[in-house]
Amino acid sequence: MELRVLSYFLAVAREQSIIRAAESLNLSQPTLSTQLKGLEAELGKQLLIRGTKGSRKVTLTEEGMILRRRAEEIMSLVKKTEREISMSDETIVGDVFIGAGETDAVRFVARAAMELYRTYPGIHYHFSSGNTVFVSEQLDKGLIDFGIVFGNVDHGKYNSVELPFKDVWGVLMRKESPLAQKNLVKPEDLWDKPLIVPDQIESKATLTEWIGKELSVLDVVATYNLLFNASLLVEEGMGYAIGLDKIINTSGDSRICFRPLSPERTAGLSIVWKKHQTFSKASEKFMEKLRNLPSKL
Repeated sequence: MELRVLSYFLAVAREQSIIRAAESLNLSQPTLSTQLKGLEAELGKQLLIRGTKGSRKVTLTEEGMILRRRAEEIMSLVKKTEREISMSDETIVGDVFIGAGETDAVRFVARAAMELYRTYPGIHYHFSSGNTVFVSEQLDKGLIDFGIVFGNVDHGKYNSVELPFKDVWGVLMRKESPLAQKNLVKPEDLWDKPLIVPDQIESKATLTEWIGKELSVLDVVATYNLLFNASLLVEEGMGYAIGLDKIINTSGDSRICFRPLSPERTAGLSIVWKKHQTFSKASEKFMEKLRNLPSKL
């Protein structure tokens, strides 16, 4: 499977038309069609559903959609590799790719990036946001250099540096809620409330231990993977969202507030990278800066 042909396939998927894709690639339509048929023959699967004469729109089969996702990842990794190699001389320039969940610890990373920028303005940063599962997948595929993750680290796969602070678990609620009058939320305060909880297995385990009941016997009205979306559900009165502090701005005119859990529950944070990974010079400098930052945000 050639990268050139994968790029042709992606152009067709993007344009939803062999004619328009051929024009964008400066190829003749017969040439492009031949390349695509060769790709289908190589894989032994139909990738495209060609439209009839009255409709020239091209759609992807299920196998075509799978190939599109993988091809986008492959082409992204190729571009990342090309940049790293082309910039591997003595000049410290290049790209650092970071994946992170929703956490105030991103400020720590931002501080490292800003301080490094003063010395090496040719380093550029690219952030991908998602939960721990997303970050781990991006790391494993080589699409990011570093990931910020919560909880335990799989030291069989990753090297890591534990960040010198923890995020605090608590509850987002509307300011007129009776629970908002309390400074801390206890487990029994939530036993009869409509709950909005994170969908990650590790987070659910933490909450089950704290609340003293299986989540299945509680009134869980929704789950989330990004707390911002959960906060909108809270604003609309759907329930109480259990999540981490300092992610949602609850100051000023905000309709919601945050109350920590009692007994306290915290989430440790680490920055991780794949074992045996070869860093670009830009990534090496970034890691050095992270290790040498003071511990307080």
